[in-house]
Amino acid sequence: MTKLAIIGGAGGLPAALVAACPDRPLICALEGFAPAGLTPDQSFRVERLALFLRWLEDQGVTEVCFAGAVQRPRLDPSVFDPATATMVPRLLAAMGQGDDATLREVLAIFEESGFALKGVAEIAPNLVPGPGIYAGNIGPQDEKDAARAEAIVAALGAVDVGQACVVAGGLCLAVEALPGTDAMLGFVAQIPAALRPVKGLVYKAPKPTQDRRIDLPALGVQTIRNAAAAGLGGLCWQAGGVICLDLPACQAEAEALGLFLWAR
Repeated sequence: MTKLAIIGGAGGLPAALVAACPDRPLICALEGFAPAGLTPDQSFRVERLALFLRWLEDQGVTEVCFAGAVQRPRLDPSVFDPATATMVPRLLAAMGQGDDATLREVLAIFEESGFALKGVAEIAPNLVPGPGIYAGNIGPQDEKDAARAEAIVAALGAVDVGQACVVAGGLCLAVEALPGTDAMLGFVAQIPAALRPVKGLVYKAPKPTQDRRIDLPALGVQTIRNAAAAGLGGLCWQAGGVICLDLPACQAEAEALGLFLWAR
């Protein structure tokens, strides 16, 4: 019999996944990154990862799903347990290669420990919208900007930089880096109108080589508000590759602000 554990981070995604499960999963959280609206059954530290894996096994867990936002924790060598200490060299080597490599290494450790990994789309497919125009309308320039943005995000992802960019009239106004999407849109809001031939769009997509069972890009109502504040015409994303926590709320907000929503 399968038993699921949600390895949650900050934000509302873990709660949305719990709501989608027919049976309540175990809720676990990296210390310092508790999910919104949930009380974790267990918190853990990276320095004691081996002990946490053993605890999951003792609870009868067979499947895990990673969901929510985390940042790289600062590791305290004084609290490593002996088994976790043996994992440190491979984790540090992966961290030196970027976030994508780090996440792949974490997934590998869980799989080596006997846990099957489930993606958000497997548990709650309604959170990962398929192709369609969900609000507003798009025009020929939007189609050109989306194609340009797709190429830019693919190039960014190939070097493990970001999962989003803003394009207007074929010009790249900004790309997502470590500070995230909100910071990128805040920067775009400050760009003079003279440098922006048309409204443009923000585009999101997974990195080309990333494991889609973890770290899919996400958008929500606040992203839409920030895009409107940045003077953009809409949001576009790779269909089936981006999490939308509350699509009806996003649709309503986009319609109210005059933006399009396009899963391309």
